[in-house]
Amino acid sequence: MSGQAKGVDVANEARMQIKALAEAVIRMKVGTSNAEALANIMLAYRHLEDASMRLGKVIQALDGGVSVYDKRTTVGA
Repeated sequence: MSGQAKGVDVANEARMQIKALAEAVIRMKVGTSNAEALANIMLAYRHLEDASMRLGKVIQALDGGVSVYDKRTTVGA
């Protein structure tokens, strides 16, 4: 396996972990009525979305420019 292929695999695994974590974070909204807590939950979720997107851009760069949008590892998809 080439270094690039291994990098893609590692990035995809990290994106899957981030997606699972993002799903857990967004579930924290249920039953939460505190405005500051809700705002911070959403901020944490958005940061996880961004982290996933950045890793997607790594994959895209290593994979010859092929977009990873809407793959199973995409947060929010």
